[in-house]
Amino acid sequence: MSAPFDWDLPYAWPRSPILAANAVCTSQPLAAQAGLRMLADGGNAVDAAVATAIALTVVEPVSNGIGSDAFAIVWDGRGLHGLNASGRSPAAWTPDYFGDEGVPAFGWNSVTVPGAVSAWSELHARFGKLPFERLFLPAIEYARNGFLVSPKIAAQWAAQVPVFVSQPGFAETFLPGGRSPHPGELCILGDHATTLERIAATGGEAFYRGELAEKMGAHSAAHGGVMRADDLAAHRADWVGTLRGNYRGYTVHEIPPNGQGIVALIALGILEQFDVSSYPVDSADSVHVQIEALKLAFADAQAHVGDIEHMTVQAEHLLDRTYLQQRAALIDLRRAQPASAGTPRGGTVYLTAADGAGMMVSMIQSNYMGFGSGVVVPGTGIALQNRGADFVVTQGHPNRVGPGKRPFHTIIPGFVTKDGAPVMSFGVMGGPMQPQGHVQVLVRIADYGQNPQAACDGPRFRWVHGMQVSCERGFPPATLDELRERGHELLTVDDYNAFGSCQAIWRLDDGYLAVSDPRRDGQAAAF
Repeated sequence: MSAPFDWDLPYAWPRSPILAANAVCTSQPLAAQAGLRMLADGGNAVDAAVATAIALTVVEPVSNGIGSDAFAIVWDGRGLHGLNASGRSPAAWTPDYFGDEGVPAFGWNSVTVPGAVSAWSELHARFGKLPFERLFLPAIEYARNGFLVSPKIAAQWAAQVPVFVSQPGFAETFLPGGRSPHPGELCILGDHATTLERIAATGGEAFYRGELAEKMGAHSAAHGGVMRADDLAAHRADWVGTLRGNYRGYTVHEIPPNGQGIVALIALGILEQFDVSSYPVDSADSVHVQIEALKLAFADAQAHVGDIEHMTVQAEHLLDRTYLQQRAALIDLRRAQPASAGTPRGGTVYLTAADGAGMMVSMIQSNYMGFGSGVVVPGTGIALQNRGADFVVTQGHPNRVGPGKRPFHTIIPGFVTKDGAPVMSFGVMGGPMQPQGHVQVLVRIADYGQNPQAACDGPRFRWVHGMQVSCERGFPPATLDELRERGHELLTVDDYNAFGSCQAIWRLDDGYLAVSDPRRDGQAAAF
């Protein structure tokens, strides 16, 4: 039976950072411990990151799974490497296939080819030190022997049941005994363990070109989907480098489109035109200018960003200094305004790991919208993402649905350097909150001199749509009153999930400062 007490604990308790020579940070402690085991066994930061990512598919299934997508940024001691392991759409996904209805949010026809398994394989093949199969052992143990469900994950699990209970395979896997597990209850995912063993033994080949691919293709056909084994076999992850922007002497790195990391870079480029540090922290002036910069950045991304091979406006043009100055000039410091796109020239897990040799990894993987499509392939534990839901049907748009395309993607790992040296690997999970979280954390560090844990703990806002903004508790009442006076429509949201979850590792001269967000069950683990 579950423990007989109230699990609804305050999420805004501040935490102390961890200082150590090796560190792993993520949103679930058992997953962080899985990564730490790799470091203790002589592995490097990539081994730790991959083991953590694999374990998260077990212990935090409300946000990611074996059928997720993933992105990563790796500092190997000499330079940065960006990996885009997001999947592409099935060959049968023509605009005519969906018509004016567009891509649905759930079910097989929302599923693009899952890329997380290819991320694990690619990262290990290029940088890993331990045997690939070794990285799977903690996750397999958790899945086969069971793990105790942590409080906030249990709450997310229960909240998502009404949305996904009718999707094929969901109840059989995620509702043991006909309900979601309670906090502290043992959860066993035996099929998940067996699938991880097959992926480990074949280096991921079974997932894309073996028996697991055949099972996914057959299940899709049986439930009205058009993804086939050939679509899975055609998948590839790509090493893409990073997209860069400058802010207060730091260089901020994001994965190039199809991800939304460019939103953070545009917003920071706009904020660079303002003396933000002259506004008191959490004041109406500071929050207002950040909101307005992000609105402009989102408008540009929604108009111009998609699969990079189909974009007509290049990412570099959106980050052109003159263009950013023009965008900044549109901001009225006394009045909120609707945002529109310019025309320049030309519900996720996040983890980070760092080792004593100087390697650092920023990695993110996600199903999207919680359990994603809701589809789980029987007998495998493979829960599939629904990234196709972010395609549009607008003719001529770079993100228009089509065959073999990557959709606009919300998940973004971040990295910061200074004068070519690594400073911080970080991320803020949470759909469209992610670039907003990147900006707010960096503003707190670069403009207000807050340490990374304080920047992680501080109250956040979330621009929602139009003039609507959600503000987390913790802002001064005077700030909220003034934001309303300036025309912002403030929405009351008392949900820790709405404001994301930050994990970060800051490089010190002789080790690292590692932080984890109190809004989740997570942990900064170190030795």
